[in-house]
Amino acid sequence: MFDTRAYDRDAFTTANATCGHELHFLEPRLTRETAVLARGHEAVCAFVNDQLGEPTLRVLASEGVKLVALRSAGYNHVDLAAAAQLGLAVVRVPEYSPHAVAEHAVAILLALDRKLHRAHARVREWNFSLEGLVGFDLHGKAIGVIGTGKIGRVAVRIFTGFGCRVLAYDLEESPEVVALGATYVPLAELYAQADVISLHVPLTPDTHHMIDDRALAQMKPGVVLVNTGRGALIDSRALIAALKTQHVGAAGLDVYEEEEGVFFEDLSDRVLQDDVLARLLTFPNVLVTAHQAFLTREALGEIARVTLDNISAFERDGTRRNEVTVRQTRRA
Repeated sequence: MFDTRAYDRDAFTTANATCGHELHFLEPRLTRETAVLARGHEAVCAFVNDQLGEPTLRVLASEGVKLVALRSAGYNHVDLAAAAQLGLAVVRVPEYSPHAVAEHAVAILLALDRKLHRAHARVREWNFSLEGLVGFDLHGKAIGVIGTGKIGRVAVRIFTGFGCRVLAYDLEESPEVVALGATYVPLAELYAQADVISLHVPLTPDTHHMIDDRALAQMKPGVVLVNTGRGALIDSRALIAALKTQHVGAAGLDVYEEEEGVFFEDLSDRVLQDDVLARLLTFPNVLVTAHQAFLTREALGEIARVTLDNISAFERDGTRRNEVTVRQTRRA
């Protein structure tokens, strides 16, 4: 198991009590250089920022690995074509807790809106002024939810609970979303009307930088963007330009397109080398969390359970439960 932290070890050790696998926890990320650490193992378990391109997969195959078990829903970091050619099965956790991610998206929005991050820092210095902390009511606002898979549907349910007018966009309409009172609209209409836009789509060639200069220009002035999907859904440089002109009123980001090697690491005693991320962090109306939307006890437990179930099924009779392939349609 590569790229593990204490919370991973706790969750997997607990779940493994009924599975009986021999788990070896490693802190390094899985890369072409570290893949040799898998020698003697039949399966490896990887996370979202591990490098699973063809060079890494080739090393894994040469070391006798047969199964790559992702402890994530997303798999845009895996060269599935190379895995197939090398005879490596790739399985994932298609869902673990859509509530965890959707609730985090709303938490970021509320913190941005009511300036909670700034207020907390201020009162710790005994500054109890309210200047600059004016927010807005979510009730009655138009919320654009892009992607109405499992996570998006939970987000819609939460926003309707606030009394928001929800505009939804997806390639396929969900009857559940319609029943909740949301309205499906074309993407251009969502951009033009939404006061807040929350992204809940997977990263594919079609969604890469879907929020770019052109998309941002179509949005309502002062729009608030929230991204708990994948970092590369947003062109970060385009976002910075829109923040500088105040066309984007605020941005809440749990993911970042160049987060590999930064997120999940303690860099507090180093100079941040990513100039784009450093610039984003200078804006008072930008709130960044380090890919923690999934981080709840319930989600961690479900990730461990499904991952180990996938491994057990493969061990028993070669069953590729929750397999991902090149042909599979990817949804949030």
